[in-house]
Amino acid sequence: MKIIKNGNLPGKTECAGSLKNVLDALYVLNGKWKLALILSLVQSSKRFNEIQNEIVGISSKVLAKELKDLELNDFIKRIVYPTTPVSIIYEATDYSLTLKKVLGELDAWGEQHREKVKQSMRKQL
Repeated sequence: MKIIKNGNLPGKTECAGSLKNVLDALYVLNGKWKLALILSLVQSSKRFNEIQNEIVGISSKVLAKELKDLELNDFIKRIVYPTTPVSIIYEATDYSLTLKKVLGELDAWGEQHREKVKQSMRKQL
């Protein structure tokens, strides 16, 4: 969706295209954990238990499902090392770095929203 300053509003076709693009993105990144997992693995490659310890509140069942989804969509890769016992490492792909601007915008918006909520709560007191 384009931000329009002092211009004409987008037409019906352009809005429909933007809506489809947003819905596609949300379909791939939906859920409470996917973006947090991508952020965690962009910082460094990790084993399953390291991820679970870092992201508080995620169950092992949900973590396994989310990791599979992210791997299917090429955001992360699962590397199996033939050691005894087998070592499995998860790491972010270059494709996950395409979310850098999106994550930056979400970060800025989240901070702005948190401040708005704080101000709203102060007014109620």
